[in-house]
This record gives sequence, structure tokens and C-alpha cells, in this order.
Amino acid sequence: MRLIDLSSPVDATSWEPDPIEHSIMTPAQGARHLVAEMEQHFGLSLDTDDLPDGEFLNNDTLTLTTHVGTHVDAPTHYGSTAAYGQPKTIDQVPLEWFYRPGVVLDLTAAGVGSVDARFIAAELDRVGHEVRPYDIVLLRTGAEEWSGTQRYFTDFTGLDGSAVHYLLDLGVRVIGTDAFSLDAPFTHIMERYADTGDRSLLWPAHFAGREREYCQIERLANLGALPSSGFTVVCFPVRIARAGAGWARAVAVLD
Repeated sequence: MRLIDLSSPVDATSWEPDPIEHSIMTPAQGARHLVAEMEQHFGLSLDTDDLPDGEFLNNDTLTLTTHVGTHVDAPTHYGSTAAYGQPKTIDQVPLEWFYRPGVVLDLTAAGVGSVDARFIAAELDRVGHEVRPYDIVLLRTGAEEWSGTQRYFTDFTGLDGSAVHYLLDLGVRVIGTDAFSLDAPFTHIMERYADTGDRSLLWPAHFAGREREYCQIERLANLGALPSSGFTVVCFPVRIARAGAGWARAVAVLD
């Protein structure tokens, strides 16, 4: 068995629209914090010299959104209501969705923008994979090349509404991408909307989730290290109560 990490890091040094705040408590600081906490909450006296090397435990405090790093979008992320009923939060989605056979589709030649159902059908035909219900479909757009830079958020390929519905018709419930979003870049969407005034062009991949129940995995990595099929994806989201998304350590398992 071989494991391939499909996760991008949470890195406070990377460029993000909403910057990450990451403060580190060193072991020495942890010792002083422990002494103060013991006195304040338990009335117990302890000196840092009582601890080995005068140190206790390291700790990290982060301020970030659930959409930084590799994460799973829950159905409630797409809207508060849905045509099929009440959308699930990330702690309510079935775990069975996130331990399934996977297939990688190559979108790298498509350019900035989005692809439609015909493109996805042709790519599935090219790789020779017949999608079964609950297969996890991963989209390699090449965006990983720009990870950590502003370009990561503007230069990638997404799916239009027809492509999402095509995959959902095949029984797919989890669609993943190595890009910032399953939709086209914000800049591309707004340019097309400004030219046409067509509201259906506004985030159609996400808004498809108001009609059909499914999850997205965004900001994957290392999809180029995978074969087209013949592997299992494991991508359980962190169980955050009432949240619209949760971070995931996505991994591919190859026999």
C-alpha cells in the first residue's frame, strides 16, 4: 500500500485574501503560562525551575477561515435552504462519502475559465473510467503551481453548472479540485457577468448545491502524482459543529 498526500498546507507565510494569523507559544513560554494557570485556576504553586529544562509544552494559536488549506465544503455552504430539503452542515455529512474510489480528470489544457459537461464526458472517455455512484472525482487544473501566490486565486479552471450536474447524475457526491474554487476564478466570472448581465454565470458550480446535495473538496495538491484511477480517496472533514466547511487531510491510497 502506498499513501500520497493530497493536502495543501495551512501556511501563514502564503498569500491569502484573508491573511492567516499564527502565533506560537514556545516551550519556555508554555512553562510560564502553566505556572500562571495553576496559580489562577487551582491555587497551586509551581516554579518553572521544577520543570525539565524550565520548559513545558508548545502550543499554536491560529485565526483563519475554514476555507484555508485543503477543506471540504458542506451543502450548507451553498445557501441556507435547498430544493431537496435542509442542507447539511459539515458535522452532518455522511462519512461514507469521503472514503471512496477516485478518478483524476485533467483540465490543465482548458485555460482560465470553466469547462462544461461535454468536456468532462470526453475526459472520462479518454481515461476509460466508468463512474460509479459515490466515486470521488478529482480535477487537476494545474493551479497548484501557483500555490502561495496571488496568482493561485486567478489562474485556474472550474466547472460550469452543466458539468456539475453531469457528475451528480452519475451518482457522484464529492468533487475535488486542486484550485481555489470549483467555480471559475472570481475575476473571470465578474468579467463575463459584466459583458452579458446573465445571472446564471454567477458561481454556477456552487449554486448547483442549492438544487442537488453534494460536497466539494477545494485546494487539493499532488494530483499529478496519481494515476487516472485505481486508487481510494480518504478525505474526512474535521467535525466542526454547525460549520459550512471543515479542513481535511486528504490522502490517496494505492495498492
